[in-house]
Amino acid sequence: MGHSKTLRRLGTLALAAVVGAAAMGAGRYAGVPDLAGSLAVAGSLLANPAAAIGAADRIFRQEALPVAQTQVEDAESPPEYIAPTPEEILPSPTPAPAPQADSGAAEGPQATPAPTPGPPPEGMGSIVSAHYEQGSGAAYIPCAAGTIKNCTSLPAEEVAAAAAGLLPFSVEVGSAEPQVLIMHTHATESYELEDLGWFDPEYTCRLTDTSLNMVAVGAAIAEKLNAAGIVTLQDATLHDYPSYNGSYERSNATVREYLEKYPSIKVVLDVHRDAIETDGARVKAVADVNGRTAAQVMIICGADKNGNLPNFKQNLAFAARWESAMESRFPGLTRPVLFDYRYYNQDLTTGSLLIEIGSHGNTLAEAVYSGELVGEALAGLFTTGA
Repeated sequence: MGHSKTLRRLGTLALAAVVGAAAMGAGRYAGVPDLAGSLAVAGSLLANPAAAIGAADRIFRQEALPVAQTQVEDAESPPEYIAPTPEEILPSPTPAPAPQADSGAAEGPQATPAPTPGPPPEGMGSIVSAHYEQGSGAAYIPCAAGTIKNCTSLPAEEVAAAAAGLLPFSVEVGSAEPQVLIMHTHATESYELEDLGWFDPEYTCRLTDTSLNMVAVGAAIAEKLNAAGIVTLQDATLHDYPSYNGSYERSNATVREYLEKYPSIKVVLDVHRDAIETDGARVKAVADVNGRTAAQVMIICGADKNGNLPNFKQNLAFAARWESAMESRFPGLTRPVLFDYRYYNQDLTTGSLLIEIGSHGNTLAEAVYSGELVGEALAGLFTTGA
């Protein structure tokens, strides 16, 4: 029964996704490990369309990951650093419980029901919409158009001073050398494939099809950056498949390989999605941007703990500038930056950040749209400085 439900979900998007799936399938058919070719600029054209179609056919036969395979990763914590080598609020008519995010970063919005044609079918769960406002109060530090949620013991003055710093790197616009790397520690994270207002509990929101998971969202970011003359690479390795344990160790090794081969890379973005639930319902974090529904986004920046992130203040300066660039261009798109004692391999460059695009209650279309907005704002930051 779960098999047929999965096929029905994939079938509804098969026609819309076939071109993208064919392209990515052809890459894998040819032995290429990432979306744009092994260590190649995202957006490279395929030379063998026939191979792409064959690969796409194999892709559409993939299954959603079984629940047993996803539970391990949902409980996984970032690896501890071992030296010297690694590792808010729209009012609702009535009070509602604050959603709990798997990142521990929920700002506590009041969730309001997503529009639905009727109650969920029997056995299905509800999806509710929520919009997370910028924060205020002692825990929040302003950063121009956005805010930073300080979950550390560092004094607000110190955090504010670090956030006010200049970009710690210089992106070379127009250079033929790669400047940005986009990758995915949890590449199989995915979204609802239709906006039904309810979800199937058997659907784990984990897929190996790179046209339907985080790789598709990262590709939207990469496309905007490359179009702006900022050479961006994307790695589509499924670091969390077939085993979720050790995902961050594997992505650490991947990033190190890219940095060794391309020392010109200044920025490394680990693109994820959140998972927010309240009272058994899945929450979709949304914003209206230019009349379209976008998935809200949240940057996570780690703070140093016992010397594991010596460059954390530089990463924070980047996070603050990027947050402000997104929020000033697209008001409401961002949740406050989460500044906490996280690691996430953010010691590898002075421009290493994790960004969560929406939640498992959002649709893939909402997340991809947000990827475009995120990329546009980042390109603007790198080309104009704001």
